[in-house]
Parts: sequence; structure tokens; C-alpha cells
Amino acid sequence: MADINRVTLVGRLVRDAEVRVTQGGMQITKFGLAINRRRKQGDEWVDEANFFDVVIFGRMGEAVSRYLTKGKQVGVDGELVQNRWEQDGQTRSKVEIVCNNLQLLGGRGDGAGGGQQSERAASSGNRGGGEPFGGDTGGPVDDFEDDVPF
Repeated sequence: MADINRVTLVGRLVRDAEVRVTQGGMQITKFGLAINRRRKQGDEWVDEANFFDVVIFGRMGEAVSRYLTKGKQVGVDGELVQNRWEQDGQTRSKVEIVCNNLQLLGGRGDGAGGGQQSERAASSGNRGGGEPFGGDTGGPVDDFEDDVPF
């Protein structure tokens, strides 16, 4: 059986993406991603943040780097890579996620994302089931808001 190295995460950027260009002209985009995890501690549920470094190589990073700002919610699909180096006589290592696919999530606003519905869906009581886009016509409603939360 072959080895598998695949990671899928959804989280928020902890800082704006940093973009570098190598001497060979390849663009490298790096950012930090925070993932919240809920766990039970005694009788209470507590949120625990986990932080991951993500790297995008090439054109994909170039295309999305201007949208990768602090607080923005993204979905990342990639693989784990362990970098090793020597510093001050000690061997160091760091695990990063090399992104193969990136999905921008949330709204266009401040990166808070989600939580908003179109007025038509909210007033008709539609909360995720049935036909949110225009009944049995199959097409979107003409007064569809541009700021969709997904």
C-alpha cells in the first residue's frame, strides 16, 4: 500500500500573506493559519487555537496573494513537508503545509465571514433546505445579493 500525505484545513489567517520571489523567478507565498479546536476540560468546553504555516508555490500564490489578509477564512488542501536545517550546531526542523488547492471563504468584508443571509431567504424562513434561489425555475432570483456568505 502506498503512503498518504494529505491535509485539509479550514481556518483564518493570523497575518497578511508574505510574498517572495526566488532568483529563478518562482513566487513563494507564505501565511499562518489558525484552526480552533473545542475540547472538554472538566465540566466546561474550551476553545484551543492551533497554528499552522502554509506555503504556496508558483502562479496560484501569485493569483490569490492580494486576497490573503489577516482574519480572512480560507480552506487549504495540501501535504505536510518537514524542512530540516542546522543552526548554531543544532539540527532544527519545521513542518509546513504545502498548499495544492486554496479556497477563499467568507464574505468580502473584514474577513469575519458568514452569518449573513439574503433578505429573501431570511424573510421566507428558508434556512438551508428547499429551494433558496427561486423556486422551481431553477435559476437565481433577480434581486440576489452580491455579498453571499459562502
